Amino acid sequence: MTIEQQTKPVESGRRTPTAFPYREAMSRPMVRRARKLAKRVTGKDMFPTTEQIEAFAGDMYNADPVAERFVDEVFYGAIGQTEGRAMLKQALDHGIESIETPPAAMVALFREFEDVPDWVDPEIVEAGAQIWRRWGTFLFSVAGGETLEMYTEAAVATPLSLAGGYAGDNALRRFLETAKFWIDVSEPGALLTPGSQGRATAMLVRVMHVAVRRRVAEHPEWHTERWGLPISQAYMLLTLAGGSVVPALALWMTGVQTTRKEIHALIHFQRYMGYIVGVRNTWYPENIADTVRLLALVMCARSYDAGDHGAELIESFPRAFAPRDGHGGKQLLRERYNGMIYAGYSRLFMIPTTYARYDMPNAIPGLLWIIVRIPAVTVIETLRRIPPIGRLHEKWMVAHRENWYRAQMDGREAEFDASGALRR
Repeated sequence: MTIEQQTKPVESGRRTPTAFPYREAMSRPMVRRARKLAKRVTGKDMFPTTEQIEAFAGDMYNADPVAERFVDEVFYGAIGQTEGRAMLKQALDHGIESIETPPAAMVALFREFEDVPDWVDPEIVEAGAQIWRRWGTFLFSVAGGETLEMYTEAAVATPLSLAGGYAGDNALRRFLETAKFWIDVSEPGALLTPGSQGRATAMLVRVMHVAVRRRVAEHPEWHTERWGLPISQAYMLLTLAGGSVVPALALWMTGVQTTRKEIHALIHFQRYMGYIVGVRNTWYPENIADTVRLLALVMCARSYDAGDHGAELIESFPRAFAPRDGHGGKQLLRERYNGMIYAGYSRLFMIPTTYARYDMPNAIPGLLWIIVRIPAVTVIETLRRIPPIGRLHEKWMVAHRENWYRAQMDGREAEFDASGALRR
């Protein structure tokens, strides 16, 4: 099956990857009892509706046709990757009108990219971005830790393992590129300001996803019937949930308080951010309850089939923050702190039974520090509700995340380029 055939939209209910056995999971006695109890206590099902589940499962076979066409015609056509990437950056910096006779696929991509859907509320988008700014480096810690839980799934782990970005010595570099994406898209007005760095970064990430998807889908280790498409619409949706509802709830354990209204703003912000990155879900959960139901379904239907590839990704992450050779003084102390705290966050945000399967660094010092500082974080979170203090708090958190990112990058710049060969 060619990549073009694979990226044609799939009708709901027609196909489900075999590694997503949600029907079998829902029929387990323990799950059935939990489902019945949830209905009795809340009056609601703990899982999405049949139509929503089928839409999600079908999206495991759906990708990003508009961006796929651009990559096919420009990067893999007569123009080539080097010139094509330069052309893309020029269009992002100066507008597509700066390109003399742009390819038709590029025109279509930018027409969609520059369109703002009717459902977008700019004020709510900005409110969601502001929460990411207020979280500062807390976003990096919770997003990094919670993602490890899904590396047990081959559908998630295999593309990352083949591309090599989040494995071994590359784990820190790729994570920092992701952090740069989070920073850029959450700057004030970034998503809705034409020509902003946030929008440019989002487009580069979108094209990067296409490049990885294409090469992984054609690799002999990838099994479409088992996992659907690499970086499918379904798993991109889970990534959006991992930037809104999941971290908002998880961060309460550290003292960071995010209200229901703020979480709904995050969901809307994530939806539009996803739109810019090429997420076109058949069904998008627009509230906390629907998102939690989807996550409950995914957690119940896990296959734990990532094997050694998943183990490498999981075990590489906390160790990526350990002190690097040749560093001393303040930088060494900072790296020791980061290694300690990210070991703690990995332990905190992973399910204990999952965590116990892997060889992870000592998490006790980091966990103790997270616990000790909860009262101070709680006080700050309470005081920041006073507007002047809230503005100062946001500025400090933004400055801190930028400083943290630059110190970790150590003079490097994020490239968002996945044009190289797969590592195996």
